[in-house]
Amino acid sequence: MKSRFRNLFLIVGVIAVVVMLFTFDMSYEELLDNLRRAGYYLPLVLLLWFFVYMINTFSWFLIIRSGQHPSPISFTRLYKLTVSGFALNYVTPVGLMGGEPYRIMELSPYIGVERATSSVILYVMMHIFSHFCFWLSAVAIYICCYPVNWFMGIVLSTVTLTCLLLAVLFIKGYRDGMAVAMVRMGSHIPFLRKYAILFAEKHAEKLQQIDKQIALLHQQRKSTFYSALSLEFIARIISSLEVWLILNVLTSDVSFADCLLIVAFSSLLANLLFFMPMQVGGREGGFALAVGGLSMSGAYGVYTALITRVRELVWIVIGLILMKIGNNPGLLTRKKAEPELEKAEMREVWEEE
Repeated sequence: MKSRFRNLFLIVGVIAVVVMLFTFDMSYEELLDNLRRAGYYLPLVLLLWFFVYMINTFSWFLIIRSGQHPSPISFTRLYKLTVSGFALNYVTPVGLMGGEPYRIMELSPYIGVERATSSVILYVMMHIFSHFCFWLSAVAIYICCYPVNWFMGIVLSTVTLTCLLLAVLFIKGYRDGMAVAMVRMGSHIPFLRKYAILFAEKHAEKLQQIDKQIALLHQQRKSTFYSALSLEFIARIISSLEVWLILNVLTSDVSFADCLLIVAFSSLLANLLFFMPMQVGGREGGFALAVGGLSMSGAYGVYTALITRVRELVWIVIGLILMKIGNNPGLLTRKKAEPELEKAEMREVWEEE
């Protein structure tokens, strides 16, 4: 990737972090008091996400390596791209508007533009699909652990039907590809219609090739497909330990099943506000509603949201720093990348460097 593009991503991230720091809903004295209250649980939460991101990376690594041994890119470098990509997604509105283009541009010199695009789209689809599985699991856990009144029955039914419908659409996308469909959707959006049609006409062949690569994983490499999806689902489960650790500062009367439900329903509400950077307001409201629905004090939700927000800010800063570290591939990596690139792409990479 050209340095100016990387610097542009970095500047956007830094500006977003500064804005967030100045828009905290409490004074810095209160914030420091709450962080002191967290004690050694805060470092444990930060360390937990080191492993969550490692699982995310391994899922993406399986997709990229599928049918290729050894992998064209090292796990360590891919971990760096994973953390930086999530950091950009946190700070950009409408999510996926910063992290995914960044990942494609960074990965292209190793496996070519088409394969980089298809692997990133596939991974994003896996990541989102695992959320549907997680939310459906939360519905089942709630029904088993709590009484269901008519209101919760309507809520749980709506969540279930919506997740099943979206899951069906995603399965169709896995079978037929998503690149062409996404461009078609763009052609129906005002202000994007003209650009989407021009893009589709100019890159029709490449878009079809990307869709073939997406469909190939589901059709011919099912073990890789289900392994990657399982890893993403496991990452959702492990991330729920964060809430369990935080709530243990306040009370010992909380089960891991409760924490799964809190994470599931708060993330569901936060994703409904996908257009906000870091789901500002949605995440806090989601935690407050989730713990309230489980007959816990609303203050628990506010405190949990605060520590979670601090953890996100720390990992965003780490991700932005990683964007500027280790960006010069070694000679061995270049030799591995060369067979994967077309001649025109290879000339462009060397000119950039």
